[in-house]
Amino acid sequence: MTYINKGVPGIDQYITLNEPDVGAVLPKELYPQNAEVPMLFKPLTIRGVTFHNRIFVSPMCQFSSDNGHATDWHFVHIGGFATRGVGAVCMEATAVVPEGRISPQDAGLWADSQIAPLKRIVNFVHAHGVKIGVQLSHAGRKASTTASWLRFNSDRTAKTAKYIAEAEEGGWPDRVFAPSEIQFSPEYPKPKAISEEQIQAVVDAFGQAAERCKAAGFDFIEIHAAHGYLLHSFNSPLSNTRTDQYGGSLENRLRFPLQAIERVRAVWDKPLFVRISATEWAEGPEQDPTTGEWKSWGIEQSKIYVGELKKLGVDLVDCSTGGNWIKQKITSVPGYQVPFAEALKKTYPDLPIGAVGMITEPEQAESYLREGKADIVSLAREFIRQPHWAILAADKLGVAVKAANQYERGFPHLIGARHP
Repeated sequence: MTYINKGVPGIDQYITLNEPDVGAVLPKELYPQNAEVPMLFKPLTIRGVTFHNRIFVSPMCQFSSDNGHATDWHFVHIGGFATRGVGAVCMEATAVVPEGRISPQDAGLWADSQIAPLKRIVNFVHAHGVKIGVQLSHAGRKASTTASWLRFNSDRTAKTAKYIAEAEEGGWPDRVFAPSEIQFSPEYPKPKAISEEQIQAVVDAFGQAAERCKAAGFDFIEIHAAHGYLLHSFNSPLSNTRTDQYGGSLENRLRFPLQAIERVRAVWDKPLFVRISATEWAEGPEQDPTTGEWKSWGIEQSKIYVGELKKLGVDLVDCSTGGNWIKQKITSVPGYQVPFAEALKKTYPDLPIGAVGMITEPEQAESYLREGKADIVSLAREFIRQPHWAILAADKLGVAVKAANQYERGFPHLIGARHP
């Protein structure tokens, strides 16, 4: 009998073929412990795309792009997760226009030349049977800022006292746009109120970036409408004091984000996710109990917003919080954002909801799915600390999943569990 170390078919280099896909549950006939599979490791199919488990890698800003182009850092960073058992990887906030970047070294998809380095990453991820998406974004009033480690690095010394990336540092502080001329904080650039004509240009840019996502081969798109960036800042009466059709009433404040999302949906027939901030953690009630006036952005408006997203054909809402109000007061405890995901799930039981935020333990993540609080979990910092989190979670939850051929020797107890 001949034994061949088979490669993945149809690609331009040799990559060993994993059967089944990395992170997939191994057959129960060989692994009796897999007769009952934890929710974390049950496949999820959205709009014809099947994710082999419900552990997603959240977008993580890397501040490592070359004029918006992905580099080998991204290839290693993203590719590494694809070999370690996750269901999906979502690439970092990727600007649809140059001035929509958070920092001068942020990712972009405003030019065709940015497609090829992304496609190289996508092809590698697909070779391991993993799905990959990208988070399309516009930073709004939080644009033209410096990389995080310039402000505070690991030895707790600040290299710069400011957040603004000046023109001589590659920034564009005079081309920062927001709903209104309200700074996020004194350390951030003072924005200009974006005009209606410029709003339509950004809407078009989202659509054009989605077309480039097709060429790159992404499996899903996530629209970044959270954390105080441009789309989210239009939601809130604290950052949006406009008096035109894009400000004032809730309907008006939602208009621009919904237009951008609708434009992407019109050209994108694969899964479309939207990340929202369900609250901005401002003090006081979200709505004045006497007048009915909305005072800040919170869960009740988020429920209405998500209803509109559902009407547009959004396939999953990735529920985060915060980032728009500099005076936010958050008690950060494990799973502190999950109650907001649960509230959205109860309101829209048939809409997939993602939970994020200080999810570090497998039993914790599993409980959120088992209790119907969310349909997927997304992790970021925990994956930085432990890239093999998904495989280790499977072991802890008592299920055998496929490790990459090259890494199986690191998990001999999984192979040892096999029965004839």
